[in-house]
Formats: sequence, structure tokens, C-alpha cells
Amino acid sequence: MAEDIIDLPDVLERVQDDKELLLELLDIFQEDFVSKRQALAEAIAKKDFTKIKEIAHSMKGASGNISAKRMYATCLQLEQAGRDKNPVGMEDLFKTINGQFEEVKTNAIKLKQQFAS
Repeated sequence: MAEDIIDLPDVLERVQDDKELLLELLDIFQEDFVSKRQALAEAIAKKDFTKIKEIAHSMKGASGNISAKRMYATCLQLEQAGRDKNPVGMEDLFKTINGQFEEVKTNAIKLKQQFAS
């Protein structure tokens, strides 16, 4: 299990070792992320810095809730760029977040398999 994608000991402590709750949180995270990703892409294209900051902040909180620490850090960078109204590097941060999301999805599948056995 790649602890740098989802810090499993940390998130299990957060959910008091309730693995069913963790899997439910991961499902909610994934569903929510898809709509936020689309809204974020549109905000970046329009250079709507307020929206970028708000969406990145929300994504940061959600990734923090599941202990996806690298994704949390990237969302924090994007939130700061939105706050600073600095478009430089936003596309790269967006691509990084998308890649990290794919890692979280893969990791969630592995966790479901691990908890089922």
C-alpha cells in the first residue's frame, strides 16, 4: 500500500478504525471530485481566481479528510495561486491533481480488496 497516496494509519485513526466508513468516505470523495474537477477546469480557463481559490480549498479539505497528503499539498498550492491571482503554473497543478486523483482511485480499489479479505 502506498502510504504517500493515502496515509492509511492516519485516516484509520480519523475514522476510529471503521473500515466501512473509510470506504464510504472514499466513494463520496471520488464522486465529489469529478464535479469539482470540471468546475475547476472551467474556472482556470476563465481565470476566475475567486472560484479557483474556493474549489481548491474545498478539494484540499476533502483530500485532507481521507489523508491524501500529497493531493492536499497540491490543492493548497492551487488555492494559494488563486488567492494571489497568479495563473502561472495553474494548469500544471491541475494536471498534478488529476494524476493524484487517479492514484487515490487505484488505492481505494486496493483498500476495498484488502478489507474484503
